[in-house]
Amino acid sequence: MKPEDIGLAYNTLTDLWEGNNFNRDNGIAQHKRAIPFATNHRLALDVGCGSTGRFIDLLLTNGFSPQGVDISTEMIRLARLRHPDITFHQQDICNWVLPDKYDFISAWDSIWHVPLERQAAVLSKLFNSLNPGGVCIFSGGGTDKPDDHKDSTMGTDVYYSTLGITGFLTVIEQSGCICRHLEYDQHPELHCYFIVQKIG
Repeated sequence: MKPEDIGLAYNTLTDLWEGNNFNRDNGIAQHKRAIPFATNHRLALDVGCGSTGRFIDLLLTNGFSPQGVDISTEMIRLARLRHPDITFHQQDICNWVLPDKYDFISAWDSIWHVPLERQAAVLSKLFNSLNPGGVCIFSGGGTDKPDDHKDSTMGTDVYYSTLGITGFLTVIEQSGCICRHLEYDQHPELHCYFIVQKIG
């Protein structure tokens, strides 16, 4: 699936995030672990921000000026309704030239929708958009090797990919960053997250 196909799929899935059954605590504890690593609390970016605004709210309460980016037009529309004073970008992260340098970047449950052959470049772009001492938190598939597949659990086909643990760690090191934390936070599921800091 191309990134634009992911955007179209998520346009039809907003009810899963807007409904009462969505767990708004998803990822919050992990972000609270990551935020104290950031040297400064200025500009932040939520990649694949979706519509809930829960990370935007958390970043605001921690002194950041957050922005959001998502490829789904409907997710961005709902995000703007929830936070009309926040800048949201409707963009494909694969092609988007990030407009700023950031002290904190969140890419929670979003990078795994990037085509496998482009995932390393996207992560490198995010890491290179961090200020020295800046932090990126991202989640991915905790496999031993690169992998990709489609899944229709949410009701429509959605594409997932992962560089695998070694692949992720390689991109982190090559981007002048260090892994501060790696955790399989939903074990035995192969969901893991990384807290990465720009050296300098």
